[in-house]
This record gives sequence, structure tokens and C-alpha cells, in this order.
Amino acid sequence: MLTQKQKDLLLLIDKKIRATGVPPSYDEMKDALGLASKSGIHRLITALEERGFIRRLPNKARALEVLKVPEDARPATSAPVAMMDAANDTEIPFVGKIAAGNPIAALEDSYNMIAVPPNMMGRGDHFALEIEGESMTGVGILDGDIVVVRKADTARNGQIVVALVDGEEATLKTLRKSGQSIELIAENPDFPTRTFGPDRVEVQGVLVGLVRKYH
Repeated sequence: MLTQKQKDLLLLIDKKIRATGVPPSYDEMKDALGLASKSGIHRLITALEERGFIRRLPNKARALEVLKVPEDARPATSAPVAMMDAANDTEIPFVGKIAAGNPIAALEDSYNMIAVPPNMMGRGDHFALEIEGESMTGVGILDGDIVVVRKADTARNGQIVVALVDGEEATLKTLRKSGQSIELIAENPDFPTRTFGPDRVEVQGVLVGLVRKYH
């Protein structure tokens, strides 16, 4: 049996991963559960891991995977993506690979279609990309993942974006505007933050979801 705090945290992690493809930060968890410090979150995560409800992905900071959610803990309106009827999925353009590492060539205009759960998307146009590289593993985005992106030409600080550099190199990074410069931040300490003038970076879209294949 889980305590109420453990259930609340498990549902929070599960909901955030389903909505954005990445788990909440420890600060988000702490604030959502009304705890005074992050040490309480660490204890709850350890308890959930020991009981087989989540697992921490090795060598990846903040990367969590939900293995199961008790039926009495999941809201009745929530349904696992894997259990959704494929006939209800929505097809969006799949436009090739994008680097999560050193930028690669601009996105291919292949426009094959890929089916994704409609609850991953809000208003606006969307497209999908395959991740190549490991610079975003700190937020749970791995090499080979498929990300769902909402088309946009602006983004807020801290959002993960598809950025086009110098009109020819595309990459997936966390955006930060600082004065007259734009920083594209890797979520992996092995990769550097890159800084550009505002005229060199064009936002193409904002990350809204992630689809992962298990082999």
C-alpha cells in the first residue's frame, strides 16, 4: 500500500510525463506536495522505486520512468497512452531527425505521417521529429525518441524548442534569452551551452510530448 503522499507524487510524475514527455523537477514536486524541502521528495521517490512503481534511469539526472500506477490512485478520466485505441490517434507530419547534440542539417521535408495520441496536443499545428544525440538526457529525452512539437515562432525562457541556427542547422535545446543574446542550453553536462545573436536563431516550435519505443 502507498501512503497518500506517495500516491500524489506518483500521479504528479505520471501526469507530467504524459503531458510533456519529461518528469517534473524536484522543485515542482516539492511545491505541488507542499513539502518544505526536496529531501522529502527524495524519500518519496526512493519509496516508490523500492515498491516497483517507478525507476530512475541510470546516468541520467532527473530521468524517471513510471512502471505502474495503482488503479485506486489513477483518476477515472486518465487512460494510459498504451491502452488508447489506435483508431483514435491523430496523424501529424514526421519531418525527419533533429540533433540533441551538435546541430545537424535543417529538417528534411519528407513529410511522412505518424500517429500520436490526440491528448498530447493542444491547439495549433504539430509535427514530429526523431531525436539523434544525447544532449537532452537530463530531461529524459533520449537518442531515438520521437518528440511532438507545436509549431511556434516564439517561446518563453525555459521551454524546450526546435531552433534553426543560421537558417541551416536544426537542434532541440532549452531556450534562454539573456540581454541581446539567445542561449541554447543542453540538458547534459557533457555538452556546452551555445550562445548566439538574436538574428541567428529562429524558433520553429515548442516541445509538447514524447513517444518512446522499447525494443
